[in-house]
Formats: sequence, structure tokens, C-alpha cells
Amino acid sequence: MAESRFVPAAESRFVYVTYIRAPAEKVWAALTDPQLNRKFWGGYHQQSSWAVGDDYAIVGPEGDAWDSGKVLEADPPRRLSVSWLHLRDEAMKAEGVSTASFDLETSPEGITKLTLTHSIGASPSKFIEAVSTGWPSILSSLKSLLETGVAIG
Repeated sequence: MAESRFVPAAESRFVYVTYIRAPAEKVWAALTDPQLNRKFWGGYHQQSSWAVGDDYAIVGPEGDAWDSGKVLEADPPRRLSVSWLHLRDEAMKAEGVSTASFDLETSPEGITKLTLTHSIGASPSKFIEAVSTGWPSILSSLKSLLETGVAIG
């Protein structure tokens, strides 16, 4: 079961919730391990040491950065938050820095609720509109990888 919503306001925000039949530790590992990222993110991966204040980047299959920022919070396996500046599209880059946060909660049955919140201080936001179509497929692929061993796409 997945839920998403796009909320236009003074701040643009996209929230996506999904439930993954895996413990939070496995979900955290998939979110932070570049090799696992490549499997569910179409060859892209997140690059960071994951220490608060350290650099963060989304790196494409060719090795070039598409987005950059800093690690704002890292509380394994409960919460990961990064600042995020899109580097490729000038209109989206001009909107400024956004924040992507991943909150993980595991039930006693071993099912993890993953809540992604991606927000920016611009409204309307071309960037949030773009990620609102990207995140559902990326996180569905993550769910598939962890539950079946095979990513989507």
C-alpha cells in the first residue's frame, strides 16, 4: 500500500508513504549503500559518508553529479535527512535548496513504514513537481528489491 500527496503552499512538499516487508536496518542499508542504490534507482546512486554535515550527491550512471547537498540528520535506522540542490535543469536549480527526509518505523511483524518528505521553499515548484513523479517509481523499485530480490526497471 502506498500513499502520496502534493501540497502546494508557500512551501511545496511531496510526501510518499510505503510499507516494506523488511526490517528498518535493511531499508536503511539499501538507502545508503551505493551498490544497492544502483539496483533500484536505474543506475543512479547516493554518495556520502552519511555523517551529519558531510557532502551528499546523487550520481548518475556516467559518474556525474545530478544533485548535491549536505547530510542534515543521520540516525540509523530511523531517520535520514539531506539538503538537496538540483544541478541539471536551470529553472529547478534556481528554486534553491530542498530537503529530502526518510523516516523509518518497523512494526513488531518486521514491516517497515517508509515516509519520504521532500520539500522546498518555493511555490509552485517545478522541482517538487518533478520529484513527485520520480520518487514513487524509485521507492516502488526499492520495495520490490527488498521483498523479492528483483528491482523494477
